[in-house]
Amino acid sequence: MIRGTMGAAGKVFGPGDRVAVLLPLPLAGPYDYRVDAEQTLSAGDFVRVPLGKRRALGVVWGAGDGRLDEARCRSVLARLDAPSLPEATRRLVDWVAAYTLSPPGAVLKMAMSVPAALESTKSRRRPPPPLAAAAARPVLSDDQAAAAAVLRGQPGAGFAVTLLEGVTGSGKTEVYFEAVEAALAQGSQVLVLLPEIALSAQWLARFAARFGERPLIWHSEVSPAERRDGWRAVAAGTARVVVGARSALFLPFAGLGLIVVDEEHDGSYKQEDGVIYHARDMAVVRARIEAVPLVLASATPSLETQTNVAAGRYRRLQLPSRHGGATLPAVELVDLRRHPPPRQSWLSPPLLAAMEATLAAGEQVLLFLNRRGYAPLTVCRACGHRLQCPNCTAWLVDHRASPRLQCHHCGYISFSPETCPQCAAADSFAACGPGVERLAEEAQARFPTARLAVMASDTLPGPRAAAALVERMTAGGIDLLVGTQVAAKGHHFPLLTLVGVVDADLGLAGGDLRAAERTFQLMSQVAGRAGRAAHAGRVLLQTYQPDAEVMAALAVGAAERFYAVEADARRTAGMPPFGKLVAIVVSGPEAARAERHAALLAAGFPRQDNLILLGPAPAPLALLRGRHRHRLLLKAPRTVNVQSLLRKWLGAVPPPAGVRVQIDVDPYSFL
Repeated sequence: MIRGTMGAAGKVFGPGDRVAVLLPLPLAGPYDYRVDAEQTLSAGDFVRVPLGKRRALGVVWGAGDGRLDEARCRSVLARLDAPSLPEATRRLVDWVAAYTLSPPGAVLKMAMSVPAALESTKSRRRPPPPLAAAAARPVLSDDQAAAAAVLRGQPGAGFAVTLLEGVTGSGKTEVYFEAVEAALAQGSQVLVLLPEIALSAQWLARFAARFGERPLIWHSEVSPAERRDGWRAVAAGTARVVVGARSALFLPFAGLGLIVVDEEHDGSYKQEDGVIYHARDMAVVRARIEAVPLVLASATPSLETQTNVAAGRYRRLQLPSRHGGATLPAVELVDLRRHPPPRQSWLSPPLLAAMEATLAAGEQVLLFLNRRGYAPLTVCRACGHRLQCPNCTAWLVDHRASPRLQCHHCGYISFSPETCPQCAAADSFAACGPGVERLAEEAQARFPTARLAVMASDTLPGPRAAAALVERMTAGGIDLLVGTQVAAKGHHFPLLTLVGVVDADLGLAGGDLRAAERTFQLMSQVAGRAGRAAHAGRVLLQTYQPDAEVMAALAVGAAERFYAVEADARRTAGMPPFGKLVAIVVSGPEAARAERHAALLAAGFPRQDNLILLGPAPAPLALLRGRHRHRLLLKAPRTVNVQSLLRKWLGAVPPPAGVRVQIDVDPYSFL
């Protein structure tokens, strides 16, 4: 019998009792099982139970409801020799499931992501030694010291959310390290979320210098053995500080005392597959459940966070100046209508001149283009045929570093055909548009003696390669770095004085709700790489829209004005964070069945004056991984309980076999 939510904590279940066991499967709730003779179980215990003809691992979620016939109720097979799943983690699982309308078992799977950690504890590595503060402490500026004093007083004082806002290079990390130290002094564990942990070698080095040891690292590229030992160390409380990607939020902390979300505005905190959630928002939920403080750090805070500050729900601490006397770089707009690059080139004359002067002075240049590969599109010169992914509504991206054509949505890989499949013309395909590889080719041709490197997620095979590249750049072994957004992620390059953004308009296309905000944040972040030490920095943004509000704000550093204009526009339209949005995507292998079910959902929508349903319509990515997709978008005031409405509405129209209905509360992607 499937049951709903977590039972009371602390109760002990003995022989003959019924317990509800939640399994890490996409089920509606726990199943009832019987406690056998000589068994004693408590809520949170990991157990092995029969499921059909196989055995499964699960968690005792509380008391069973007793509705299952005695003859059909099967017994718990064994309790595992593993630390119990803490009550706070179980409450988080229930909360996330209810908010995102996901099966609780699917959420539990994220907390049970390392099944090997639940088995025997023999032959495990020794736990890491306890962290201790380094003897040499950094000298804080007056602004840093004032903010640090506030944060040091928060561990142990209950739930609170604080925005630590500071310009790039202001030393936000050293400030929240003070809160980390205070939490450790109280014997608590600390969780730090970073958007690109695999590329954060400099952050880890700073942590080690400050605390004498490296933290436990948690992300998808950590080896299975390290994940197994790490999960156990977190559950046992011996892992004092965990730094990780969004999945670290679901680790079973034994005594969490502080959460930090660095670069809280970063879009990679939103998980788009499986259980769809935003790690920043769920970090707020976990901090409230655990009754611990949360620090949100950013140079360009999200509009959602700024709105919470304005409403008095969050506190704001500000660092308005760069640390150590460094100044913010001058930002200039290059109007590509007046200064176009030569044909089949992407570097304008003003940017080329600035690059020449910078390299001649022995300083470094970063060329930024947020597009991987060599070219985003390959076209037949004879008939215009475009090479497209067979599984997705997307063009195949040309990669030359490791020759292939690849879909960046499903991973499909092929190779450029010798003849056009449309017109049979031979050797007729041409690359259209630039990616970082093609931009690097042009830059190397222009500056043949410059030591050049490309920094993109698909040119860095792993964390070690990323760390090596960052070390070369920091040491001055690279003159010219060509990179995507991974080059903008908090790196400190003392000799980097010029940043050239090749296509500042790229993120403004597509009609995304947050397009202007994301562009402002990304451009501010990449601009912040320049002039962080003794040398002054300069930033050139190539744009066809120099009069756009976001470009004007970037040019004069008018962040407050930009966010005020953006907030007014969202408020007038009733868009987040001033209204609610829910995206519903109906998909299936057969286009007609998916379209028909989307139409049935629209027909059954409960019409109310304060609700708006847009669609159904084919999604921009109408075919994704072989599934045909139709989108509906629900718009509602913040006072509406959209979860309750969605349960009743969607539950009344169950999908047919093969058709999937995916719900995204608070969508960030509109593809």
